[in-house]
Amino acid sequence: MVKKIFVFYCSGIDRLVSFIGKSISILMPCLALVIAYEVCSRYVFNQPTIWAYDTSLFFSSYLAALGGAYAYQKNAHINVDILYLAVSSKTKRVFNILTGILAAFFMFILIIVAYEKFGEAVKFDYRKMSNWAPPTHHFWMMLIVSGALIMLQISCNMIKDIYYLFTAQDLIPEPEIDADQEEA
Repeated sequence: MVKKIFVFYCSGIDRLVSFIGKSISILMPCLALVIAYEVCSRYVFNQPTIWAYDTSLFFSSYLAALGGAYAYQKNAHINVDILYLAVSSKTKRVFNILTGILAAFFMFILIIVAYEKFGEAVKFDYRKMSNWAPPTHHFWMMLIVSGALIMLQISCNMIKDIYYLFTAQDLIPEPEIDADQEEA
């Protein structure tokens, strides 16, 4: 019964984070187009835009922040490999839990600060200090959402690691990869 609840929770979080991580990747070609447009506008037509820099800054921020949970899910984050690769699977899980607690603490602080800044940005109509001067409230909301997504993924990974420590089995077994799929 408890295992079913954990599997339901973790698989739901994994699907949500995977969906958002893959969806946000659409901003990468948009970012490239904005930068290419600005370069062409500035150096070919000698008519720089007032919006391209701010737009590219927001796009790259969204990519990094909202892609963070997906990177955490895929274990694409920074690790001290010289130590991590030298220990047993159970010790790796303990390391993951300890670093997860630390990361969750930082995400909690991020959410609190971003929530306060979001309130200020809405109340006082904060804008980016540039010629275009776009509003910044969406940026702070994005940090709240991305911090919450990362915390959800951390909780999911911690549940999987704790389950492994107690049972020596994966909560959600990794799908088998065929040799044909591996080569493709």
